[in-house]
Amino acid sequence: MKRRVPVSPRGQAIALERLSSAIARLRTPAEVAAFLHDLCTPAELEALADRWQVVPHLLRGEPYREIH
Repeated sequence: MKRRVPVSPRGQAIALERLSSAIARLRTPAEVAAFLHDLCTPAELEALADRWQVVPHLLRGEPYREIH
């Protein structure tokens, strides 16, 4: 099993800030798609797409636990 190097909460915050900055620089849907394909595994992309399909339900006020 792969071992993870422990990262401090501050290190996590810095990494998230840098990731957010990188995403904010993307200009087109094609750039975003390429970035996501470079960053994520196919399973992670599928999970993101699944979560994105839940958003309209949440906006209508449906509880997350009731969305199938």
